[in-house]
Amino acid sequence: MHLSLDATEILVGGLSVLIVVFLSGFISSRVGKRELRARLGALASRLGEDPSSTEKGSIDHVLTRLEVATDAAAAAVGESSADAIRLRRTLDRLPQGVLICDELGGVVFRNVAAVELVGGNHFDAIASQAVEDLLAANVEDRAQSERVLELYGPPRRTLSLRCVSVDDGQRSLGIVVVIDDITKNRRLEEVRRDFVANVSHELKTPMGALGLLAETLAVEPDPDVAQRLAGRIQSEAFRASRIIDDLLDLSRIEAEESPYREAIDVSLIMAESLERVKSLADQNTITLEIAEPIEPITVLGDRRQLVSAFHNLLENAVKYSDSGGTVRFSAALDDGEVVISVSDDGVGIPSKELDRIFERFYRVDHGRSRATGGTGLGLSIVRHVASNHSGAIEVVSEEGVGSTFTLRIPTAPDTPIGLS
Repeated sequence: MHLSLDATEILVGGLSVLIVVFLSGFISSRVGKRELRARLGALASRLGEDPSSTEKGSIDHVLTRLEVATDAAAAAVGESSADAIRLRRTLDRLPQGVLICDELGGVVFRNVAAVELVGGNHFDAIASQAVEDLLAANVEDRAQSERVLELYGPPRRTLSLRCVSVDDGQRSLGIVVVIDDITKNRRLEEVRRDFVANVSHELKTPMGALGLLAETLAVEPDPDVAQRLAGRIQSEAFRASRIIDDLLDLSRIEAEESPYREAIDVSLIMAESLERVKSLADQNTITLEIAEPIEPITVLGDRRQLVSAFHNLLENAVKYSDSGGTVRFSAALDDGEVVISVSDDGVGIPSKELDRIFERFYRVDHGRSRATGGTGLGLSIVRHVASNHSGAIEVVSEEGVGSTFTLRIPTAPDTPIGLS
């Protein structure tokens, strides 16, 4: 593309020099004039002028025709240059990386996204090598080829590479390589697949237990054994109901991206959340410590969602703390945000698991989670509540030491800044 434009520009720009040379060499004789007219006519023909229109007539006539042809060629160069700039700018706006190569696989153009995806660090070097391998294969057999490239980070990325030949039906004009970052799509597919599998498994376990317990209870003559079986049935039914309730809560919270907002006192939400988890803490011999803000703090939000988020953080802290442990619950102001912290001195979370703990049904310790009656949906609910309230959830954890979850939510406009 660049070579053809430059050649045309050189041709047009050099016409004046050529004309001066022709005129100085041939204008002195009749033979020279005829030859000059012929050669000027040939130049006009090369610029698209009809040769018959320049075979006859004076040199002035031929020069006039040549000027017209030159102007037309200059206009064509300008239009082609504008088209090339427009094409380059358009390709730079694409989210996909695009490499345009000649018929031998040499890169003649790459857009901004391609530069970012195939750059200079180690992982980009791997992507560059993959592109070179695709180009080499395409040059050899001219067949469309595709490849999915996994780059293990951090951050982990998945790239889709597609290589396509371009021709005019008779010969190759070049090769186009499209690089698409499909990391997010791949991650969504994994989450969706895991969600369906986990829902099926989580519901199948209590439902299977209910069927077996009911079948045993139907033929059990001993009243004491029947009583224990009935208690187990009640426990499994509660577990199934809790899973369904959490699913409904999560579905509702996800749907309410812009929930109804009202001014709510943070201390009241903390008290309500603490009351819900108090009995569980007593059963596990966990001490609850609360540090309410000295001055009132209000937030604009959905009371039900916020209570659900606070409760889930407290419940997790209690369940994953050893008997006799302490769970600390506090709130404070920090630069226009209310910072809610729930910390424990429990089992902690491995660092490699921290990126996934907010996924639906994801469990760090599957055995302990089921033993404590967890559904694996609590932290996912917290994350969505934070998002719905323009906030964020953060976690700092160390195995064997404990975890601290911090929920940040903007305060209501009339809340004083700087108080704690």
